[in-house]
Amino acid sequence: MSQPFLEQLRSGKIFIADGATGTNLQQRGLPPGQPGEVFVLQSPQAVEELAREFIAAGAQIILTCTFGGNRIRLRRGGLEEQREKINRQAVELAQRAAQGSEVLIAGSMGPSGEMMQPYGTLSEAEVFESFAEQARLLSEAGVDLLVLETFYDLSEARAAVEGVRSVSDLPLVLSFSYDRGRKTMMGISPSRMAEAAAGWAVDVLGINCGRSLEDNLANLIALREATRLPIWFKPNAGLPVSDEKGGLSYSVQPQDMAAAVTQWLTNGAQIIGGCCGTSPAHLQAITEAARPVRG
Repeated sequence: MSQPFLEQLRSGKIFIADGATGTNLQQRGLPPGQPGEVFVLQSPQAVEELAREFIAAGAQIILTCTFGGNRIRLRRGGLEEQREKINRQAVELAQRAAQGSEVLIAGSMGPSGEMMQPYGTLSEAEVFESFAEQARLLSEAGVDLLVLETFYDLSEARAAVEGVRSVSDLPLVLSFSYDRGRKTMMGISPSRMAEAAAGWAVDVLGINCGRSLEDNLANLIALREATRLPIWFKPNAGLPVSDEKGGLSYSVQPQDMAAAVTQWLTNGAQIIGGCCGTSPAHLQAITEAARPVRG
């Protein structure tokens, strides 16, 4: 499946990716603050059903529920020893949801959640080994592509890419989150990310999460100006607002995201979907709005 995917991207095909995993699982009972990987073990039917709903809404690419599935991040939740089961089972759940379709399964890999040296204690070798291991598990389980998403630091991203490429030649997406408006929390702009990644073995560059739709659009335009690689674009449904019970709600409605789709596509996004707060209803609206352009 991998080569046809890259060939289709090169030919200009537009893909619809899925919406949010964590925030939608919270709507299905995942306690706030708990990683989605907990549900892979404790409530796998909820994970599979969410994937089915996104596929029904038009998703052609489904991310596995493994955003926090690297050993460094799982260690914080006491799940490190179950990392192989989590990654393999998450792929199986996505595959079951996509059975009988041409939907692609993307292995989701989020950042470690810790700071690298000299700002923290995490070494480049630890990052390399952690992402090499997760990429191997996801690849062996049968994903069609790999996605390093919500990254914010060039040093960690480089080590993660090198780790992935030490074990897998699957198509690789590298997506950054610009949660400080036009920069990441480490001060990285889209153009700087693209310049650095030009020397790395990635096939697609992207933007996900972040802040407002307006900020993400500005970052998309900046990224398009800085790279010729295909662009992955999954913005948040706006900024979250906490309720009294610790739950989150998002202000951007499905029709708001639908109204933005034409701008996303005309400014170079080729794989579109949503991040935090993006429900199956949001994705359905995105799919419908993209239909005239996709044909």
